[in-house]
Amino acid sequence: MMNKKVEFSNQDKIIFPKAKLTKKAIIDYYKKIADYILPHLKARPVTLERYPEGINKNGFFQKNKSDYFPNWLDFFEINNKDGTTTDYVLINNVDSLLFLINQAVITSHIWLSQKNDIKKPDKIVFDLDPTKKDYRNLVIIAKSIKKYLDSIGLVAYVMSTGSNGVHIILPIKPELSFEQIHEFAKKISEKIVNKNPKIATIEQRKDKRDGKVFIDYLRNSYGQTSVCPYAIRPKENAPIATPLSWDELTSSFNPQRYTIKNIFRRLAQKNNPWKDIYTNRKSVKKIINNI
Repeated sequence: MMNKKVEFSNQDKIIFPKAKLTKKAIIDYYKKIADYILPHLKARPVTLERYPEGINKNGFFQKNKSDYFPNWLDFFEINNKDGTTTDYVLINNVDSLLFLINQAVITSHIWLSQKNDIKKPDKIVFDLDPTKKDYRNLVIIAKSIKKYLDSIGLVAYVMSTGSNGVHIILPIKPELSFEQIHEFAKKISEKIVNKNPKIATIEQRKDKRDGKVFIDYLRNSYGQTSVCPYAIRPKENAPIATPLSWDELTSSFNPQRYTIKNIFRRLAQKNNPWKDIYTNRKSVKKIINNI
């Protein structure tokens, strides 16, 4: 239910040129997906990815609120190392979501911690990026990570990013610092690479990955973000970052399979595979020093 008056402008503007998707289509999508996306946005600082002139023109990322943002939006002030502050937007309700979509926000990127425990992450993210668009090895590595996490008593969820790969999300209790969680994620990534040396790497430089799947654990750091589930990605056909069940990772996997045009058909046919993600947080306190 909307409590504020959000006035939409320039709704006929084409945002996705090849697919001929207008701003109105983007607004309508986020109206309809609100109940699915809001649980992932609430209480988390957000970096906004905006494309005022459409995805083929220069977009930009925005952390600090704009001066003209209304006071009824929720904000969270972060103190930076250089002594400055950043006022991040919090998208806690439909009004905030739709106001920002009207400001040409296509994609929201969320922190790995919530405002009440901002320096203690409540999730771990492994971002798997195939160097080549051959997703068979990506699927092997994703399932290798799941198998290892299962073996140490942790629960992993998977999402197609709507871009080039998948995110594996591990919900945890916010008990430890980002530094501790970063080191934990690094150790797990190293174990997976050691088990799969021919197809996996943690090498940051693309020119040194030799066609292997890159396991990016680096975003498990204070201030880093990951793409919000059910967000549109700024690519033609408007692919959606889509939570999946593990049995959907097959040899025919395509991270851009679900788009603005078919996502609701999927949601009508399949139960939400992430319905319990925020009630399934595990403690890693006892595990972290034993891997």
